[in-house]
Amino acid sequence: MSMEIPYKIYLEESEMPKAWYNLRADMKEKPAPLLDPKTHQPATLDMLSQVFCRELAEQELNDTEPYIEIPEEIRNFYKMFRPSPLVRAYCLEKKLGTPAKIYYKFEGNNTSGSHKLNSAIAQAYYAKKQGLKGVTTETGAGQWGTALSMACSYFDLDCKVFMVKVSYEQKPFRREVMRTYGASVTPSPSETTEIGRKILAEHPGTGGSLGCAVSEAVECAVSNDGYRYVLGSVLNQVLLHQTVIGLETQTALKKYGVKPDIIIGCAGGGSNLGGLISPFVGEKLRGEADYRFIAVEPASCPSLTRGKYAYDYADTGRICPLAKMYTLGADYIPAPNHAGGLRYHGMNTTLSALRASGILEAVSYKQTEIFEAAEQFARVEGILPAPESSHAIRAAIDEALKCKETGEEKTIVFGLTGTGYFDLYGYQKFNDGLLQNYVPTDDELAASFAKLPNI
Repeated sequence: MSMEIPYKIYLEESEMPKAWYNLRADMKEKPAPLLDPKTHQPATLDMLSQVFCRELAEQELNDTEPYIEIPEEIRNFYKMFRPSPLVRAYCLEKKLGTPAKIYYKFEGNNTSGSHKLNSAIAQAYYAKKQGLKGVTTETGAGQWGTALSMACSYFDLDCKVFMVKVSYEQKPFRREVMRTYGASVTPSPSETTEIGRKILAEHPGTGGSLGCAVSEAVECAVSNDGYRYVLGSVLNQVLLHQTVIGLETQTALKKYGVKPDIIIGCAGGGSNLGGLISPFVGEKLRGEADYRFIAVEPASCPSLTRGKYAYDYADTGRICPLAKMYTLGADYIPAPNHAGGLRYHGMNTTLSALRASGILEAVSYKQTEIFEAAEQFARVEGILPAPESSHAIRAAIDEALKCKETGEEKTIVFGLTGTGYFDLYGYQKFNDGLLQNYVPTDDELAASFAKLPNI
């Protein structure tokens, strides 16, 4: 085993990014604009500012500036947990017997347990700067809600979280971390909003979805003075903030003269995947380098692998802007799998455009396959990964095994988005042989596609 490259590559504080990278500036074919849900005209800054903080709305609409400066207060907060390590998975390579070189960018080294804090602190900063009382949001598995509650506590903002009901029940300890940081946490769909009551009437006993929780959080924000809605994924502003992941990865690899062949990330709404790959996609678009990019999603919620590329509502209640994206339909409520952070019906518009152009590949796995990879990784690398992150692990293992068959020495980089210590209910189900796989039928998806807006 060569030790020329250390197990963990750490950057100095001075090497942290000072600006986020805006991939859209380098895209010749820009993502299609968001549309007003009532008029179907392109969303304006004033319209978005009614829901989001104004500076975040400006970032959402900005597709010309390649770099947007990270405010000093945010960079100072980042120093608590960044730069995050890039790890060479020597033990996994040895276990697999592969000639491939495997690296992972570990984003779980903070109390929230995931990459979500990168955007949470930015969004809380802009809310505080605008003079707001607080923010509302949704969360799936709870990583985003945990991160946002931490960020709001730091800036003394109120935080109202609508947590997908199935995750609220499966992951009570994440809920309690949020409450410890001062957030209120409501299982969604709930009786506290008009949209929640409507969804419950139409789907009695439902475990909910991110689309449901988004609708409730938006209604709550627009119904309370001094509040705005913030989102942990899907939007381009969130992808922008998460580019600190890819920029640090790029710097660390170049420091040791390493060029990746394949870059892999799990995909729900797209924030961590987009954050990891954006700087490398930029290199590809500018003709400076070539890479393969692979998005990995659950077979139970396969927007990129089986969805339609079309305009759709971002939320089940149909009050958010319409986005042109790979979607399963706003009414689609995924099976209650244990990767709650990936249970969203659509995909970020930038990543959807990359998928449509052939730059981004996509694969999907059943949840038993994911937990098999998670346990294999944990036993040799010493980190218990989140189920969401384990999608990327599964794909990285499969690509490494292909190298074993062909003898190719490819370099694989994947995003390890967070830890799974609050996901032990899922691990228990897997270890007890009780974990069920669910894959939607073509007829189920066709019924959902039939409800897509005619735009």
